[in-house]
Amino acid sequence: MLARYAGTRLTVGLAQVLGVLVVVFSIAAALPGDAAVVIAGDDADPRRIAQLRELLGLDRPLSVQFGDWLTGLLGGDLGASVVSGRPVTAMLGSALAPTLTLAALAFVVLVPLALLLGVVAAVRRGHRVDRVVTALTVAFYAAPEFAVAIVLVAVFAVGLGWFAPTAVGAGGPLLMHPELWVLPVLVLVIRPVCSLSRLVRSSLITTLDSEYIRHTRRLGVPVRRVIWRHALPGSLTPATQHLARVADWLLGGVVVVEAVFALGGLGQLLVSAVSSRDIPLLMGLVTVFAVITVAVNTVADIAAFQLNPTAGLAS
Repeated sequence: MLARYAGTRLTVGLAQVLGVLVVVFSIAAALPGDAAVVIAGDDADPRRIAQLRELLGLDRPLSVQFGDWLTGLLGGDLGASVVSGRPVTAMLGSALAPTLTLAALAFVVLVPLALLLGVVAAVRRGHRVDRVVTALTVAFYAAPEFAVAIVLVAVFAVGLGWFAPTAVGAGGPLLMHPELWVLPVLVLVIRPVCSLSRLVRSSLITTLDSEYIRHTRRLGVPVRRVIWRHALPGSLTPATQHLARVADWLLGGVVVVEAVFALGGLGQLLVSAVSSRDIPLLMGLVTVFAVITVAVNTVADIAAFQLNPTAGLAS
């Protein structure tokens, strides 16, 4: 049953990726201007623009352009940037490291912190700890990310001087410079921690009130073992599926945070691709984002099905 469900989800995921690629290519092609106009510059001769379009292959029908690009994608070739001429794969490879580093650091902080807050609030429900955690999570969840970023930079970077406000002028791997990534990671995880911890709290409270857990307690099993070995695993199905949505948010949030803190990475590359109408580069980025998003959601659905097969069938 699990293999059949996984096969269905993988098939749907591939169809979703293809649909995203078609939609984004169509929208990008419909935007005013193209790479030839950008390369030619302001007040360029129309004949010069026409020559550039012919040279870059932009004068071909859109269906032919997309078909050629998709054929190359299936062969592992994302093409070359029409602006710089560099292979898109090489450009993505050089920009991927900061983005993956930031996303990985955010996940390392997010998951244990959200689980800890959710478990503490659920176990101490109705007490002062629960009220404090609930109030803080609601307050921080309501705060816009850009406002949180401004406050953090103003206090910890400008005021106290503990961290760098941006990565301008920095060199070397991002992981080796905590002063560059601590504030961006905090901005990324604040809202997901709030939503995920509240979901864990709600689900764990329901599980703790179940007859199965009550019976386990009556058997004399220590409370800590009941919580961490029996109650929590059974409460993680909704949290696992929500974590996939959090991953989607983090992927988009990393792009924004990279721009705010000037960290480089895929965010800066995406802005460049859109502004220059560099469709091969844009499609390469969309492919990466779509594959990661669909893969994360597919794995989360399969994991949720494994934890609770009836939930997977109902969805």
